[in-house]
Amino acid sequence: MTGKPGIPVAHDAKELHRLYPPGVPRAVVMTMGALHEGHAANIRAARELLGPDGRLVVTVYVNPLQFGPDEDYARYPRTLEADVALAAEAGADLVFAPGDAEMYPHGTPGVRVVAGELGERLEGASRPGHFDGVLTVVAKLLHLTRPDHAFFGEKDAQQLALVRRMVRDLDFPVEIVATPTVRDPDGLARSSRNRYLSPAERASALAISRALAAGAAAAPRGAAAVRAAAREVLAAEPGIQLDYMVLVGPLDFLDVPDDHTGEAVLAVAARVGTTRLIDNARLIVEAAR
Repeated sequence: MTGKPGIPVAHDAKELHRLYPPGVPRAVVMTMGALHEGHAANIRAARELLGPDGRLVVTVYVNPLQFGPDEDYARYPRTLEADVALAAEAGADLVFAPGDAEMYPHGTPGVRVVAGELGERLEGASRPGHFDGVLTVVAKLLHLTRPDHAFFGEKDAQQLALVRRMVRDLDFPVEIVATPTVRDPDGLARSSRNRYLSPAERASALAISRALAAGAAAAPRGAAAVRAAAREVLAAEPGIQLDYMVLVGPLDFLDVPDDHTGEAVLAVAARVGTTRLIDNARLIVEAAR
């Protein structure tokens, strides 16, 4: 079928392949819908890389495998008409919006991609099985869309690291392209879940980006200073229920020692009201002074 803004929308693999023929450079931007400026930036980056002759597909699918039993799968926003409009405006050629029966025609799959030890840390520890579900759907969508390039945002830093590792370890013929985190003017990282926040909760949530900025400013003074600066900001905000605040290596997501120098990721996960938010900053940590 065709979306109202003028780009086609495929709901099954047969239609996708008819609309998305091989023979030209191809890229995919995978989403769970509820598109916002962060997704639009991904789509624009993909369009720029492909040029006018490539084919760019945006996938919209709320994947049940990556939600835990007490998470927000049922209420996750589903706004396909608006998503198609945004994707078209940002430069997509088509949208692939399958349903569960298309993605998992035999029910919950008995064979899945296992994320391994990296998938059991941080987000994986807080959300057991989450990354197995993410990698399983990413693998299926890579097979279905067969892109040359797949674009993922840096806001989900651990997810990005795991997708890159899966592509490397399982020899997927695709380049994973990372795009910078998009923030609102007040510093809050764009997320489809931000719409859950009340005005007061949003004000509290800004402590997350302030903590990252404080940690980044402390990076010239060493790893311990980064952690202390970020922790101080978060501790001062009573509306934040901290899940974790860590300074980790960018590949293994294990805590770096206090004498670490070089690249690191300062990552935060916290609840504000009933909404769980994640954010991170990539830092170059210098020797402690």
